[in-house]
Amino acid sequence: MFQVISTKDAPAAIGPYSQGIVVNGMLFASGQIPIHPETGELETGDIKAQAELVCKNIGALLAAAGTDYAKVVKTTCFLADMDDFAAFNEVYAGYFTGKPARSCVAVKTLPKNVLCEVEVIAEV
Repeated sequence: MFQVISTKDAPAAIGPYSQGIVVNGMLFASGQIPIHPETGELETGDIKAQAELVCKNIGALLAAAGTDYAKVVKTTCFLADMDDFAAFNEVYAGYFTGKPARSCVAVKTLPKNVLCEVEVIAEV
């Protein structure tokens, strides 16, 4: 049995998927991009501004599932440009202080042409 996670404090799913699923005490959160949940508008700033909003949106999903950043065990980070790696890490490090396992890759294009997307797996 699993529980679907849905919160208005993070961007609504823009396709046929859930914001997150909890199963066997673990949250599997869908990738978050820099969309302001209150307006549905994209954050169009630089990588730091976009990463900041992505991390805040992840925090909202974690809270909706009854967990937090300290219980994140794995992240997958997607960057539109690997030249943004250092700046992205500056923001990321402020949220994921427990240093979860991580993959970080550059991809050709992200949804809505954003600069970053992050998905997480966390203990609930």
